[in-house]
Amino acid sequence: MIDNVFLFHFSEVVLVVDNNMKESDRATGDIISLLAVSPSRLAVAAVFATSLILAACGPAETPSGAAPEPAMAAPVTRASSAESEAELIERARGIHERVIVMDTHVDINTANFAPDTNYVQDLDTQVNLPKMAAGGMDVAWFVVYTGQGPLTDEGFAAAEANAMDKFSAIQRLVSEIAPDQIELAYTADDVRRIVDSGKKVAMIGVENAYPMGMDINNVRRYYELGARYVSLSHNGHSQFADSNTGERDDVWLHNGLSDLGRQAVAEMNKWGIIIDVSHPSYASNMETIALSRAPVMASHSSARALDPNVSRNLYDDELLAIRDNGGVVQAVAFRGYVDSEKHQAYTQAMRALQADVAEDLGFTLLASADVRALEPDALNTYQQQLANINALVAPRIATEVDAIAPPVDVSDFVDHIDYMVELIGVEHVGISGDFDGGGGVTGWADASETFNVTLEMVRRGYSEEDIARIWGGNVLRILDEVQRIAEEIQASEGV
Repeated sequence: MIDNVFLFHFSEVVLVVDNNMKESDRATGDIISLLAVSPSRLAVAAVFATSLILAACGPAETPSGAAPEPAMAAPVTRASSAESEAELIERARGIHERVIVMDTHVDINTANFAPDTNYVQDLDTQVNLPKMAAGGMDVAWFVVYTGQGPLTDEGFAAAEANAMDKFSAIQRLVSEIAPDQIELAYTADDVRRIVDSGKKVAMIGVENAYPMGMDINNVRRYYELGARYVSLSHNGHSQFADSNTGERDDVWLHNGLSDLGRQAVAEMNKWGIIIDVSHPSYASNMETIALSRAPVMASHSSARALDPNVSRNLYDDELLAIRDNGGVVQAVAFRGYVDSEKHQAYTQAMRALQADVAEDLGFTLLASADVRALEPDALNTYQQQLANINALVAPRIATEVDAIAPPVDVSDFVDHIDYMVELIGVEHVGISGDFDGGGGVTGWADASETFNVTLEMVRRGYSEEDIARIWGGNVLRILDEVQRIAEEIQASEGV
């Protein structure tokens, strides 16, 4: 269930906004993605990402030099029909229990890392320790995310404060809040050791290098803070690299990487940080991959061939370049990236139902700016009224929404895994949820439903060895390789 849900009216449609969405993703009322996160549908919530996700999901021109849209990948062989459904599920559960199950992109709200509100509890977050245990998720990469701001001293200072707050929150979880349940891993061997001990594993990724400012020495500092992947930009051009969002208006800052960005690639190679290519522009990514001496990773990206409307997805030549670099692409279970047209149809049907219920109640739906302007008492009253609307919507979803426009689900998501496995090989494909940052599909709406992804892969004929690679083995392999190369570079430079 989503907490702090705002329902409001904008441009004649009904929206629901999660107050824990990334700051930049709810900057305006642009409608992109709706996320129903309650598996039972007893509590209905919808998350609409906004201006910066619009840039990620909106139509875009093919970058110069990009491969043309290819034909669909061949389907993966299905499981044997001789196996009963109960036997297949039992086999899938055994596989799920034996492999290391890793999600490489989990956003956090530092308010949930406090003494009285934290991940020991089953909060209204998509990931927490109870949900990880319920779904058999072993490893969560918690993300130090910072929205892109001005490239000024003041902007860098604010971004740095935000990043340090999130680094500190993750450290509190593993050292003060729940050291008996979860431990921070710095290497692949750490991951294996911690999983064997029965604990959950935390790792740290940095989404947007913007907080590093203009000091290249911050690359080593972030490594020492525990960061094991870093993206050079997010939704908006950074001092290091252009973002995919430049496709919206064809306005670029660097036409790829800046000089500082090229230095950052070398520094991340030197200190053992995986370079994340999920958010930068096509030109930035191709330049990064060409320059990097170590494998790269797309921490949460899907295949653009299956949804060419989404600039956050990767073209085939990007996928092939990552393969040739030895890297890995983590398919992302984000409805609007998996199948934007199907998702749009679903959101329209859901909005129509919400509007119908609100009208019957004589309820006034506010614009997002008006919701944010409410005083605390008025806001609380407003949210209580919205909860009543959501409760009335819930029992009508199956017949008035799903039957008309089915939601994007686990099967649609695994189509992206199939496509990328066919194109670049099972050694280069992984999985991410983008949970608590807008991600989730029906059937894998939060960490407690993680088994359903394994079950779908088993249905499609993936072996246990391949599932182990996809769920975590490929990331552990490149983490080992990145850190091995870093040691070689440091030795050659006498560090």
